[in-house]
Amino acid sequence: MSDELSSPSPEEIGLFAFQVWSYKQGEMVSLLIHLGDRLGLYRALRGAGPVTCGELAERTGLDQRWVLEWLRGQGAAGLLTWHEDDRFELTDAGAAVLADEDGSLFFAAGAFGAPSAPDFVDDLAEAFRTGLGLPYDRQGPAGAHRTERMLGPWTRLALVPRILPTLDGVEAKLDAGGVVADVGCGAGVAVVALAQRFPRSQVHGYDISRHAIDRARHLVADAQLENVTLHLAGAEAVPTESTFDLVLTLDCLHDMTRPAETITAIRGSIKPDGTWLIKDIRCAPRAMDNLANPMAAMMYGFSITSCMSSALSEPDGAGLGTLGLHPELLAQLCAEAGFSQFQIHDFDEPANLYYEVRV
Repeated sequence: MSDELSSPSPEEIGLFAFQVWSYKQGEMVSLLIHLGDRLGLYRALRGAGPVTCGELAERTGLDQRWVLEWLRGQGAAGLLTWHEDDRFELTDAGAAVLADEDGSLFFAAGAFGAPSAPDFVDDLAEAFRTGLGLPYDRQGPAGAHRTERMLGPWTRLALVPRILPTLDGVEAKLDAGGVVADVGCGAGVAVVALAQRFPRSQVHGYDISRHAIDRARHLVADAQLENVTLHLAGAEAVPTESTFDLVLTLDCLHDMTRPAETITAIRGSIKPDGTWLIKDIRCAPRAMDNLANPMAAMMYGFSITSCMSSALSEPDGAGLGTLGLHPELLAQLCAEAGFSQFQIHDFDEPANLYYEVRV
């Protein structure tokens, strides 16, 4: 009798199977988004109103049959409006998310990359056995480029015009000619934005990723900036004496193998009246409370494939992961390193919190 009571009904099994296959559908739609971004399809649809597959194929120089199947897939996913006359339309809201990389904080298409190479997945599987994660550069140049495109709109549209003005006295110091460090600078998008906005200041970018620093060098050269110095190194390379008026760590502390050592190094390099701006993922001390985030499953996926993996890429790495650096832990680490002021800024971003830290 107990076996009968505990056996799932066909309806329960069917619902669970539907949930599982929905994630497979998401995998396929993710690839179609990548292709739409890569091939310029969303950009061609932006502001065009309803179009036929032939019109879009002519506009993009792509094969009409392939474009038609892509359009149907996007219509089925609800990303394009599929009109009765077999025309397809990208709404203004859709364009803000999928096409407007320069002007929209909601741009997301750049986050959708090509599927991971089989040998990368093999290495992840091996990490489950050994406990040792993959360094960030194991993702190749595409990892740095994808991160650049994910964070680029926010850097251009929010960091300099919106976030920095809330930090007391920072803009005045940098206008006069200060010294800035972006620790974990990635491809240098923030470094370039700061150097352009504050030409009298010297901006230093530090990152252990060769691919990221290579990309940063290109961005700096393209912008013809002479007030930028890039370092292929982590926080251990920052000066040990008081040097920086402003330090930034943007979405990277949780990726580091030894965040406590990074925080201590930053404490030694920042001026007595300097400011440290931290941007990190919004998360809770109790892991289950992160289920309030409707994107929690995606965040844990990011953690296994990138954030936690990177943070475990050295023996005895901290392994915090994407949702592992909550405000209470960060406040404790900062206090232990000798910082006395710790202020949380909530700019109503669903994914991130900001911290203003001072000596």
